[in-house]
Amino acid sequence: MTIETRLKIGEVAKQTGAAVGALRYYESLNLLASERGENGYRYYNLDAVQQVRFIKKAQSLGFSLEDVGDILNVYKKGNVPCDLVQSRLQEKIDQLEAQIQEMSAFKQELEQYRDRWASAQLQPQPGDICPLIETISL
Repeated sequence: MTIETRLKIGEVAKQTGAAVGALRYYESLNLLASERGENGYRYYNLDAVQQVRFIKKAQSLGFSLEDVGDILNVYKKGNVPCDLVQSRLQEKIDQLEAQIQEMSAFKQELEQYRDRWASAQLQPQPGDICPLIETISL
């Protein structure tokens, strides 16, 4: 890299809105590459800004950094990773659907407790903190 085609870590952070610590972390996960100058500074290619923006966009869609690494590896091999992205996105949709079902069932359970407890006239037993919660079996 020549001096004109490289950026210091602070410049990449400023242009992307990513924290310097995040950039170092991305580098530790091989999501981002830099070269060390003789002065010990990290220097990044100009495409690092685009790459960090891609990482942040992917994360905003719920992709983990591991997912991002897999996507970038496909890209680095010269392939377009859109099939992988669509597959992983469908997995995330399926996971969310399962979580929604679980949360909905839990909400119904809580509503049943609320409704039962609204008319409950429970007297605390010795050692009870809250007689309502004490009625729950584990």
